Amino acid sequence: MLAISSKSPYAVRALSELARRGSDQPVPIGEIARARDIPVQFLEGLFATLRRAGVLQSHRGVKGGYLFAREPADVTVLEVVELLEGELGDPALDRVWGDAVGAVRGVLARTTIADIAEREAREAGSPMYYI
Repeated sequence: MLAISSKSPYAVRALSELARRGSDQPVPIGEIARARDIPVQFLEGLFATLRRAGVLQSHRGVKGGYLFAREPADVTVLEVVELLEGELGDPALDRVWGDAVGAVRGVLARTTIADIAEREAREAGSPMYYI
């Protein structure tokens, strides 16, 4: 069936924050958590999964934090959801449920973290900076 817990929306919000900062320097997880009102320990677990999957890189130390391992434009929301939740539904269920799962998968597959960050920047009225 189709099930998405709170992990995925929180992770997408946090990844969007990281993308909006557009930094080539690691961003401390505490800054991201504060900016998006996400509990740090919860976000640490999500980011650890995304790091192991090759979406993020982490750096230790005083100037440590997280960076994208790949461009935000190359990371789809579907990829994030399936890394955190497992495979998103089975489109072969029956016609109605299969169509619904297919539609959700299609939207999430076409939407990247960069798309989310750009949309948020437009809605906030602030420009995006790419380095």
